[in-house]
Amino acid sequence: MMSSPAPPLTLGVEEEYQIIEPDTRNLYSYISEFLSQDEQRSARLELRPELMQSQVEVNSHVCRNIKEVRQEVIRLRREVCSMADSNGLLIAAASTHPFAKWEEQSITEGARYRELLDDMQRVARGLLIFGMHVHVGFGSDSESKNLMIEIMNQARYFIPHLLALSTSSPFWHGYNSGLKSYRSVVFEMLPRTGIPHSFRSWAEYQAYEKTLGKVGSFGKKDPVAKIWWDIRPHPTFDTLEFRIADICTKVDECICIAALFQAICAKLIKLRRNNLSWRRYRHMHITENKWRALRYGIDGELIDFGRGESVPFHFLMEELLELLDDVLDDLGSRQEVEYLRTILIEGTSADRQIKVYNNHGGDDNRREALYAVVDSLVSETKEGW
Repeated sequence: MMSSPAPPLTLGVEEEYQIIEPDTRNLYSYISEFLSQDEQRSARLELRPELMQSQVEVNSHVCRNIKEVRQEVIRLRREVCSMADSNGLLIAAASTHPFAKWEEQSITEGARYRELLDDMQRVARGLLIFGMHVHVGFGSDSESKNLMIEIMNQARYFIPHLLALSTSSPFWHGYNSGLKSYRSVVFEMLPRTGIPHSFRSWAEYQAYEKTLGKVGSFGKKDPVAKIWWDIRPHPTFDTLEFRIADICTKVDECICIAALFQAICAKLIKLRRNNLSWRRYRHMHITENKWRALRYGIDGELIDFGRGESVPFHFLMEELLELLDDVLDDLGSRQEVEYLRTILIEGTSADRQIKVYNNHGGDDNRREALYAVVDSLVSETKEGW
């Protein structure tokens, strides 16, 4: 970990997996059975349901460094895949299924989900998407909370960069959407999503949260703050939660994204201790770059608003590595962060899915091509064990 003092910048990762039926390659509603089986285990995985019964969520323990995160992600993927295998099923990590339809999904029982559906109506019903969340620990005292808000304000700038590196949702309802992260579009149909605006302090953020709770925006049966921004203070944990990423198909990609989030926080804190800060970019600027990231992924260009020009994404990644260089050794994450160069060479999950689809006939052989995409996702989800 960092040789500098608190905050500890601990790490935690949540992943949401697809439950796949092997013959049809389609999503399969089976989370209730998984939860029941997990309760019988001597070492429980603490699986969690999501809105759709074809989803299963796992959560890592709190990790001190990125090496522990890798161990946790591998452990969880291995155990969930083993459980699925014993039930004649498969697991895939991608933010949309290549051809499953939300209209055909069974909804998980529970007051939380009933309230969500009642509040959000058809918008919630269509949330057949899967994500990955990374938590970075900041501490619970007021100084740590204010620091968290300050870092959130600055870290917003990097959200499009990390979305581009994680894209894994090019398909929707059996068609190539033309986007690298269709999940991002679907999720932003909900309120209180996307890029957050900046806050002057933890107190100002708390006032905002309190007002929304008072007027009923969070519901009554599950009153936890329903603020789903791409980056947010977690409503329960003392963490800054990065929610922007598509779920990464390969373990190495997941670890790279988690390491990058942590390193960005560490760098911004270091700048602050040297009486410096990263420029706070306006909401409309970051949102423009987010659109480019979800549309083109790593093959596009993001706008450098300081220079007033578009810059190829590959060049921006080299600049990011240079920026983070002086915190990586303290964090012990140099190898994990520099894996982004491998992503730039081999493509993201979205790029590979499109390639598999086209190599198997594409639109002229849609059914078999989509099956091949599912098979590749299932295989890549197990890579790196």
